[in-house]
Amino acid sequence: MTRREDLDQSLKLFIVLSRAYRAVNDQVNKSIHSFGVNPTEFAVLELLYHKGDQPLQQIGEKILLASGSITYVIDKLEQKGLIVRKACEKDRRVTYASITEKGKQFIEKVFPEHEQTIHEIVSGLTVQEKDQLIELLKKLGYSAKK
Repeated sequence: MTRREDLDQSLKLFIVLSRAYRAVNDQVNKSIHSFGVNPTEFAVLELLYHKGDQPLQQIGEKILLASGSITYVIDKLEQKGLIVRKACEKDRRVTYASITEKGKQFIEKVFPEHEQTIHEIVSGLTVQEKDQLIELLKKLGYSAKK
């Protein structure tokens, strides 16, 4: 393969990967919006439900959101009664986000549908293809961080 062909193939991969991500993400986001929250709110609720209370300062990096946007999202979720802020007993500079009972009930109600939607979106792949794609995308992600 010539250098030009290799460069062209890399560009093609990038375009195909970008389009696939957009197609999958658009379908998932459409589903999430049907629950009455936006994808960022959903990601915060899912994180708190599955991982427990989280420092506000760390939520952004865990769900890939700019730190400046976290306060806005937390405010909205708090207004909806889905989370509460809790001061850290050991360090007054740290505030935790904690999912409320209403938030837990919300996630328990909608998460199975969310999970099913994702399953249906990727159902064009066999189990073996999913495993292979997971490994290849991990490899790509690790190499891109260099």
